[in-house]
Amino acid sequence: MSTSDHTPEDARQHAWRILRANQGELGIRAAGTAYPQVWARDAIIAGLGVAASGGAGDIDALRRSLRSLAAAQSRLGRIPNHVRRDELDGGIAADTVFAGAVDASLWYIIGHDVVSRSASGGGDLAVAWESLQNAHRWLEYQDANECGLLEVHESMDWADLFANRYNSLLPNVLWFGANLAMSRIAARLAHDGSAYARQAEDIRFKINQLLWVGPEVSRDTAWIKANREEWLYPTQLVDTMLITRPYYLPYMAFRDYGDRFDTLGNLLAVLFGLANDAQSNRILDYITETGMAEPWPIKACWPPVTIGDKDWREYYRQYNLNFSDQYHNGGAWPYLGGFYVGALVQAGRVGDARQTLDSLAEMNRQSRYGGEWEFNEWFHGLSGRPMGHILQTWSAGMFLYADTAVRDGKCPYFDQSPDITEATARQAGT
Repeated sequence: MSTSDHTPEDARQHAWRILRANQGELGIRAAGTAYPQVWARDAIIAGLGVAASGGAGDIDALRRSLRSLAAAQSRLGRIPNHVRRDELDGGIAADTVFAGAVDASLWYIIGHDVVSRSASGGGDLAVAWESLQNAHRWLEYQDANECGLLEVHESMDWADLFANRYNSLLPNVLWFGANLAMSRIAARLAHDGSAYARQAEDIRFKINQLLWVGPEVSRDTAWIKANREEWLYPTQLVDTMLITRPYYLPYMAFRDYGDRFDTLGNLLAVLFGLANDAQSNRILDYITETGMAEPWPIKACWPPVTIGDKDWREYYRQYNLNFSDQYHNGGAWPYLGGFYVGALVQAGRVGDARQTLDSLAEMNRQSRYGGEWEFNEWFHGLSGRPMGHILQTWSAGMFLYADTAVRDGKCPYFDQSPDITEATARQAGT
């Protein structure tokens, strides 16, 4: 709870201080001195807050981020996880540590849509169009069996030390959002974007068929048998074993599935409008019932993986990070709290969103090193103690996003309807 009526206002001022301090020549850096590179996901997620509440100069920092990422795009179209200035030749160098990160290309496409819909508008859409098409094509090749959904190795999205895999939720929700973005960008450039819109609806239909278990969506077994017979075994398995779940499953693999709440994937499903109203309410009710947003908003998953679980990996021990209730494995992240506030607003729960915003402000006020307003990376899921690195750009950016959403009563960028109806999915899917 907030200790002062002025805490959100104070948080807003300190968030801008951090965001502007972390802007540089190449764009929006991830965090103070700890992560001086431009990370695709961090920059664009922070850019949501910048676009919602910033000025033209701040939007230009997001544009620089996108240009820097584009400069290091691979010959096959992949956008790197992060970029930096090469110390030898002065050019822009891509990372090779997390070279396979699939969400960088997804956020890159969405980032261009964010910029073009911002108050200052414009941008480099015409110049970037070929790069965007190449990134989209590279993503299509991540669909190894051409089922319409991405097949992703473990540790290839923001949770880059976590074992979600194959048809996993978050990359495919972002795939839905990226195709909607491509359809809108194409339209702004006077191109035909209808194929991207149809692809988005196909992705929506297939995510709901494969990763939702419950009466809110009807499982079309006849369609699965006729079109994606390899999905019969896992979908029948989860229908039998789980019966119903109030959230999207985190992944479906070869005759295997995950059964825990993936926070970012589910929140983005609400925000992008991939989930229908009944699904969105089930997701948000589950967060309340489990206390996932306590003591701080919000834990990255629930329940956390414990030693001995089939999803436990020995690399979770590295740096003492991913033990239960820590880091990706049930730690609480302020940037996720910003998405949670947004999802509450999107679902019409503005009172709950306002209370959560107060808690998020107080979360960012906490100190690990004796200061105040450190905007830490993550917090222990049980003790609530601040952990990780301080001065996180996406913690600051998503607070600004959440604050704007609560004050305006709507979600910037996400407050738009898909281009075609859900009924198109059956006709589009193969």
